[in-house]
Parts: sequence; C-alpha cells; structure tokens
Amino acid sequence: MRIDKWVWSVRIFKSRTLAADSAKSGKIKLNGNTAKPASMVTVGDKIEVKKNGFIFEFIVTALLKSRVGAPLAPLHYTDITPEEEKNKYRTWFSAKAKIEFRDPGTGRPTKKDRREIDDFKDETFAFDWYDDEAEV
Repeated sequence: MRIDKWVWSVRIFKSRTLAADSAKSGKIKLNGNTAKPASMVTVGDKIEVKKNGFIFEFIVTALLKSRVGAPLAPLHYTDITPEEEKNKYRTWFSAKAKIEFRDPGTGRPTKKDRREIDDFKDETFAFDWYDDEAEV
C-alpha cells in the first residue's frame, strides 16, 4: 500500500492530497528514510510524520483497503510518539479549541469592555509553569 494512501486512510491527514504533499516535501519518513508518496508500506514499518510543528511516530499493524472511520483507525497502527511530544500537542490543541463567545445582539465591545476582557485574559492565561528555574 502507498504511504500517502495509508496515512490518509488512518486519518492522520484530512485528504490524500495533503498526505501526498507532505510526503513530497519530506515531512513523512518511512523506517528513518524520507518517503515519497508512492513508497510502499508493509506491516511493521515505522512511520514518522511532521505535522503542524509536531512529530508523530507510528508502527503499522495492518493495511487497509479504504479509508476507515475514526474509531477504527487506531486499530491499524501503534502510536509510539514520545510522551513529551503528545503533551506538547495536547497543550496546543486545547488552547486552540477554546473559542470566545459573545451574546448575539450585544454589539462590539466598548473600549472599557475591551480593557476588562484583556485584564481577564492576562489573569486567566498567565503561565507560571514555564519558569522551572525559579523553583529550583
């Protein structure tokens, strides 16, 4: 099975075009070597994917005939991504998922409202955890 088709089939990429483009640009490695879109994948191969600045690693456990649903995709690979990379991704993803909501019909915030919102964000999202040297 082609590597671009496999990474698309197990839902690592949204489209096969994105998968092929990533392989062409060298963002997909097969057993440590840069893979072309037509590189063949077999059971037991190690695949490394660079996506959104993160490096994900997988071992192929099964080949697919077509794209599968999200609940079935993890049955076809073993995720061997290092834990620190997963934590970095979770932090990025959870921060990205939070959306701001304003009640319909309230209009744009005034200058005073904007200052209050900014002060609230500064207090809520102040990250003290990044300064590990201060605690040592």
